[in-house]
Order: sequence, then structure tokens, then C-alpha cells
Amino acid sequence: MRFGLIKLGAVTAFAAVFSSTCANAQLNDIEDTDAIVADADAVSAEEGAAVDPWEGFNRKMFGINNAIDGVLLVPAAQLYRAVTFKKQRKGIRNFLDNLKTPVILINDLLQGEFKRAGDTASRFVINTTVGFGGMGDPAERIGIPQHGEDFGQTLAVWGVDSGPYMILPVFGPSTLRDGIGAGVGAATDPAFWLRTDAASLFRYSRAGVTGVALREPLIEPLEEIKANSLDHYASFRSFYLQSRKREIANGRTNFDDLPDIGDFDEFDDLE
Repeated sequence: MRFGLIKLGAVTAFAAVFSSTCANAQLNDIEDTDAIVADADAVSAEEGAAVDPWEGFNRKMFGINNAIDGVLLVPAAQLYRAVTFKKQRKGIRNFLDNLKTPVILINDLLQGEFKRAGDTASRFVINTTVGFGGMGDPAERIGIPQHGEDFGQTLAVWGVDSGPYMILPVFGPSTLRDGIGAGVGAATDPAFWLRTDAASLFRYSRAGVTGVALREPLIEPLEEIKANSLDHYASFRSFYLQSRKREIANGRTNFDDLPDIGDFDEFDDLE
């Protein structure tokens, strides 16, 4: 019964956090809410249909996930803010980011981004030791900034097309490619394969804490987007897809500048 309740909380946290945020790496971008709304309004109906052929289903799931967000995660995030200090909340987000470092390192290497892989490894060593287990971020202060990578981004660098945009029940916004990447990412988590009570407690607790910790700084920005958007769903779709494009490009403005990691002819049929 105890683990059933923890699992329920984690699942609903997953639903809310992924329907309300697209990536921790884009927390700063979402502050420019006017730009997000303007970009969404500029997308034509034809362009929307091209990237979102399952829009009817997606809109229903978006509504369900947002209902969960409003009922569960927003109140939890508000309570979390009320009982913690800003520095404490930042430390928890740093700790959660540090836990993702091994997956980021693997994807840096798979993408041929060896300099970024070195930065990732350095950040992990520095922040885990000097940064008190990842609660602090001394690596950032000495000039090694944080970046994110995942298996969806790796597939994109390898030439796999994004496929249709979709809103997943529970897990929120994605594309066909990113959904496959998320599945691979979950399978690389050692806790995924451990079927003990301790491992289950760790997985579900981490999911719940992550949901609340990432939702808290976005309470006002997401509410502002919702209030100012002619079409909340379209605004969020635009934000997600543009954020993913920037993440895949690693800040580059020209995709031709991405590293050459060889030919992957086996992916041609997926484009």
C-alpha cells in the first residue's frame, strides 16, 4: 500500500511536469513569454497540421495532463515554495541535474561531442566532490557551464527525423523520435532494472521530487503563457518544438556545423 501511494504520486508528477515543461535546459527561455506566444501565433494552420497530424488526440491529452497539473502539481509546488528558501530549491535542482550527468556523458560521446563530454565529466567530478554531492555548482563558477543531452537528441544528430508531435498520457509532450529516445534513456537507468523495495522507493521519490522542483520556478511563466495565448495548446507546442531544435543544435545556428560522426544508412528509411 505504501509503495502504491508513492507510485501514484510519482505518476501524476510525471504527467504534470512533462505537460507543463519541456526540458530543464530551457528554464531561462520560458521567461520570454511574449516571444513564445508570438511565435505560436505566427505558425499557419498548414504548418501546424504538418507537424501535428494527431492534433485531436493530442489536445484531449493536453487537457487531461493540465488538469492533473492544476489539481496536484501546482498546489504542491506552491507549498514547496512556501516552506523552502530560494537557495535550498536551487540546490535541489542542482542535485537532480547532477544525477543526470552519466546519461548526458553517454550522449555527448555518441554524438561525437568530445569537448562537451570532457566538460560533462569534469562537472560531475567537481560538483559531486567540491559541490557537496551536486547540491552546489562550483563547475559553473569556474567556467564549465551546464548543458543537457538525451537519446532523442542523439537520434536527431544521427539523422533520424522527428516524426509526428504527440502528447503522451502521463509523460506529456514529445515526438515519435523523442519518445523512442526517452524509452532508451529509461532503460539505461540502473534503478529501472532493480526490483527491490528500496529501488522502487528511489525511483518514485525521485520522480515526485523532480516534478515539484522543476514546476516551482515555472508557476508564473506558464500561467502568463496560458493567460496571454489565443491558443494555449499551440503556444506550448511551438515552445516545445523550438526548444528541442535549439537543444539538438547545441546553440549552433547552422545544422551543417554539427559534428561528422559517420554515415548511418540504416536510419534512411525512418526519415
